[in-house]
Amino acid sequence: MIFVDTSGWFAGFVPSDSDHSLASEWFLSNNDQLVTTDYVIDETLTLFRARGEHKRAMFLADRFFEGDLTEVIYLTKDDIKESISIFKQFADKSWSFTDCSSKYICEKYGITHALSFDRHFHQFGTVTVVP
Repeated sequence: MIFVDTSGWFAGFVPSDSDHSLASEWFLSNNDQLVTTDYVIDETLTLFRARGEHKRAMFLADRFFEGDLTEVIYLTKDDIKESISIFKQFADKSWSFTDCSSKYICEKYGITHALSFDRHFHQFGTVTVVP
């Protein structure tokens, strides 16, 4: 399983993104199961809309929730509590709450690789960042 972060989704689907070529080639060559969370989807669709990518946001919204693009993990109350603990523990970092929830979910499910162009994933120390 490979966790996909907001930056990975954005780079993979937006040709004007500076990491688009690298991300789109990675998506085409990947054979592993993709995993993301409902929090990452929220952040991703919001980013697409904020950057004027409404049509791509609508396309991805359908793909995310039809189940043919990725497995979606929905955070539970306990997951949120653990994510809050990480958010508090790493107050010296500029990690978003979604970053903290992603770190927790990767640890909880034993996910060791993540597609991300977010430097915060390198700071986690618990996942190998691809591509």
